[in-house]
Amino acid sequence: MATLLFKDVNKVYPNGYHAVHDFNMEIKDGEFICLVGDSGCGKSTTLRMIAGLEDITAGEFYIDGKLANQMSARERGIAMVFQSYALYPHLTVYENLAFGLTLEGIDADVIEEKVQATAKILGLTDYLERFPRALSGGQCQRVAVGRALIRKVNIFLMDEPLSNLDAKQRVTMRSEIKQIHRSVGATTIYVTHDQTEAMTMSDRIVVMKSGGYVQQIGTPYELYFYPQNLFVAGFIGEPPMNFVRGTVENGKVAACGLNADIRPIVKDAAAVEGKKVVFAFRPEAIKLAHEIDKTQKYYEITSKVELTELLGDTTNVYAVVGCGEEKVNIILKVNPHYTPAMGEEFKFYIPQSAAYLFDAETEQIIENEVVRH
Repeated sequence: MATLLFKDVNKVYPNGYHAVHDFNMEIKDGEFICLVGDSGCGKSTTLRMIAGLEDITAGEFYIDGKLANQMSARERGIAMVFQSYALYPHLTVYENLAFGLTLEGIDADVIEEKVQATAKILGLTDYLERFPRALSGGQCQRVAVGRALIRKVNIFLMDEPLSNLDAKQRVTMRSEIKQIHRSVGATTIYVTHDQTEAMTMSDRIVVMKSGGYVQQIGTPYELYFYPQNLFVAGFIGEPPMNFVRGTVENGKVAACGLNADIRPIVKDAAAVEGKKVVFAFRPEAIKLAHEIDKTQKYYEITSKVELTELLGDTTNVYAVVGCGEEKVNIILKVNPHYTPAMGEEFKFYIPQSAAYLFDAETEQIIENEVVRH
């Protein structure tokens, strides 16, 4: 297996575009790491620098303690799975899996053993004589993964490998890739724009922002419950976190439709007196009146329903909080059996332990000692 270390890694293209800024991270042996972010944030560029397909402009990149900046792609011991399957259409599944081994001049008996073992792991044993045109998208992607897997390398790189699949196939392939990782144990770096993939598959997630800036690195739990800034808070979670902007006056967030006492949720309320802040909460954290636990403390907010979406196990409620020009659109997740009617004015409650406060100027979390749950 392999460990990776990035020290102030930067990528600047000849035209002056700075694609990745000061990337710093240590990836442990056997970890599954996801790089996520919006388009143009530098996640695929970072992956290509790891693979040796892009030069590192500045900084140092190590593989197992060895400086790898000038290593060729072949020397790095890396296998890569791309967004497109990139299968040879005139070759069978067996021949596609065996292709790289054949080029290396490996004995036919060894190739047979490796192909059969890889096909068994991926559930492709019954498809070895088929051509890619006779396979589903999910099966083609498994062949692409198998072609990387069969090389027995220490590092797997995957660049949005599931983006061409439909929703059902993506769910299936997510679990399959995770199971493959557990059985093989190779260090894996996986690029995706889909936060659900990142949350369900990774040991740790790297959230990147346009311009190639790393915003936060952490476990899925840490990013979801303890976002360090507004970008991460708004990026992780579906639907996204709700934000209400206001000013701290006498220890409370003063905003139209909101008068929340911040003293229970911040470490030093006096330090933010008079500051412009963002009061935040997740759609699924709210409670309706009949769900309140009297042992907890809540913020009460009155809103007006504009639209509802029944999803089966839950309902998304699109509502408005505030008055006049200060109205704020929010999204709430509620029990479908208690869905308010469109146009109805209703109250909901936010547990103090589920509320966040961000500095509106720096966009950083305001230090707190709240235990999230």
